[in-house]
Amino acid sequence: MFNHVLKNVLPRYAFRCTPNVWQHSRGRCDPSDNLDYARTLLDIFVDRHFISPGHRNVELFKRGTICSYGPLGTELRDNVLHQWWRSMSGSKDQVFGINTPSSSGSQDATGGRWGHLRVAEPDDLQKILKETELSREQLVQNLHMLLQTSPLLRTSLFHGSLEQFVPIFELVNRKLPFGIAETGRCFQPSKEGDGCPAEVTEASLVWFCSPRTSSQWMDHWARQRLKWWRKFALAPSDFSSSDVPQGELEGAASRGVKIFYRFPWGQEPLEVLWSRGDGELLQMHKGIRSKLQSRDGRKSIPHIVSTTGNIDRGLLAFLYNSLQLHKREDTKQKLQQRKVLKLHPLLAPVKVALGIGRGATMELRQVCDGLLQDLKEAKISAWPGYLESSSMPMEQLNSKYDEMGVLFTAVISESTLESGLLQLRSRDTTIKETMHISELTNFLCRYISAAGNM
Repeated sequence: MFNHVLKNVLPRYAFRCTPNVWQHSRGRCDPSDNLDYARTLLDIFVDRHFISPGHRNVELFKRGTICSYGPLGTELRDNVLHQWWRSMSGSKDQVFGINTPSSSGSQDATGGRWGHLRVAEPDDLQKILKETELSREQLVQNLHMLLQTSPLLRTSLFHGSLEQFVPIFELVNRKLPFGIAETGRCFQPSKEGDGCPAEVTEASLVWFCSPRTSSQWMDHWARQRLKWWRKFALAPSDFSSSDVPQGELEGAASRGVKIFYRFPWGQEPLEVLWSRGDGELLQMHKGIRSKLQSRDGRKSIPHIVSTTGNIDRGLLAFLYNSLQLHKREDTKQKLQQRKVLKLHPLLAPVKVALGIGRGATMELRQVCDGLLQDLKEAKISAWPGYLESSSMPMEQLNSKYDEMGVLFTAVISESTLESGLLQLRSRDTTIKETMHISELTNFLCRYISAAGNM
């Protein structure tokens, strides 16, 4: 039962396997269609609790910065981060995770570590500004002293990895290559002229290797990172990569690669890779070469390949990439539209929704309560739709769940009480089949596991 789904539908993720009566598109025809497509998706994000309502919040989300996420957006973001960490820890390459603070006292700051953003208490500023007897020069001097002693905010995770290099280098007995990975919030100077720094969730890998292999490792990680983004995509071709022109290289980088997503309004970078040499590592550790040299017989200083991804913009990309708009005419010749978020099974914030059919409502809800608990224990995210299905037609609930990206809808009915059979609907095919209630958890575990192995 449902074995054919695992064998035939899952290998294609059933992304395009819809009944023939439906005609689908992704709204990428012309600029006006693209704008309509973008508005449709942003409305879904708010209506289905991926992000909180409000024009300012929606604009933050569109910019690829941290916004106020709703329950589904929070779960989706956590799933993306989890898959990023799995890609790092699950690789054959040696990668160590770290966690560094997002702010620091000025006495702890090292060159370039914390950027140029500082946090000052409003009361301290007002106190200085109210000192009317001070001259202009004294006022400026006091403000300067306040800022110099205020905490600094990090603008990148990169320098945290450089700081942690020596102890981890000793941990691996000074053997190369290895990597240091971290995810966390970073702050970027305002680009909108409003004076408010933007918060971004970054995912960083800093890879240390021998100078003679740095070029090969740059190619390796550029391929792996693009492959990772495309793994979860409905339309992989919307993700692309290109070399950074020589005139746009940053700092000590000798080469750069950017990974882009094609949004309706144009391409935006999701991740950037740099081949950085050894200069920044030497600068961080004050040029003391003896504690940086590897035991490879050459006493060389490790070279660095860094990759930094914007998880918030990545989440936006996966959502845009997953939306399909399906149109058909009903029996009254009216055009209907079905909106579906075909998120990858590993990323979907809700794997299954539980609903009830007609019958003894109290008994059916008790069955759903028990099934919901089983799913939670198996770490399968489930939506308690049975708490609302009594007042909403099942077809309307299915439309709602499609917009939430829910993989399956399980309907518990009177026949479930009699025979143990429930009805299971697939988001991707809309096919409804019967399954014994005892098989549901195991089926979902196998389905999700198979999706992760593709």
